[in-house]
Amino acid sequence: MKAPAWVLSAMLSAATLASTLAPATGAESLRLAIGQRGLWDSAIGEIGQEQGIFRRHDLELQMFYTSGGGETQQAVIAGSADIGVSPGTLGVLSIFAKGAPVRIIAGEATGTAEYYFVRAESPIRKFQDANADTTLAYSTTGSGTHITALRFMKEYGFQAKLTATGSVPATFTQVMSGQIDIGFSTPPFGLDADEQGRIRIIALANDLPSIRNQTVRVTIANANDLARRPDVYRRFIAAYRETIDWMYADPKGLDAFAKYAAITPATARTVRDRFYPKSMLQLDQVIGLDALMQDAVAFKYIAQPLNKEQLDELLWLPGKR
Repeated sequence: MKAPAWVLSAMLSAATLASTLAPATGAESLRLAIGQRGLWDSAIGEIGQEQGIFRRHDLELQMFYTSGGGETQQAVIAGSADIGVSPGTLGVLSIFAKGAPVRIIAGEATGTAEYYFVRAESPIRKFQDANADTTLAYSTTGSGTHITALRFMKEYGFQAKLTATGSVPATFTQVMSGQIDIGFSTPPFGLDADEQGRIRIIALANDLPSIRNQTVRVTIANANDLARRPDVYRRFIAAYRETIDWMYADPKGLDAFAKYAAITPATARTVRDRFYPKSMLQLDQVIGLDALMQDAVAFKYIAQPLNKEQLDELLWLPGKR
């Protein structure tokens, strides 16, 4: 018996919807470990997937968030993540020098949006007011916040008690409860508390030339999976770049970030335009690598600078392979 026209139409509509929602045929899966949820540069994977950009490149992302760069690195080393987003460059140099199976597949942040703050009633008004008993937060060992704290201490000439505090929200809670004297944060988190006068910002990470003129965070991959599926990682970088371009060019990018971070579109615009110029999110190179290696030696991340052969092995940047 021939099916009625309306049944055939309904079947066709259902098939069309299913093909739209189902994963793209032959789509490859990539697992991403991302440091710190809720930030502009940690949103790229989720927003790109939501907009269908990664699917157009035959990719499906599985994403989870860590408490910082140290945890992100460990997830990639262990193979529980294929890609790690935004670990500190010095930490990556350290684990690679120790034989970890990681490769840098892109720059992530040249300069950084982080700021340092105290409770409004704190007597500390600048880093130089700190002393050996002052607790200064960083997320995890080897993270970008760890490196930034070390650089502030070195360049501003003060002592403090470095303390691992985990994620941005956890750090904020520890500062406001009096457990930590100086905390770190990244917009949009904490901007409302600053506007309300509950905290006082004492420094921006980009106050340091050694921060704003260097690629302080990178994107890494598990070396074994990268060797097995190099084309998948090329497509990932292409889709990642396309997502970044869309987030800056299309007003809907601000709406998507506002939804992701649970903030207003106006705050989203402040975060992007004040703290995250597009030039920060370059992918094609690691800027200031010689100076980064000198810092890595000074801060005892590595015993000596990596040689050319080691750097050629470590750097798997767009257009280089």
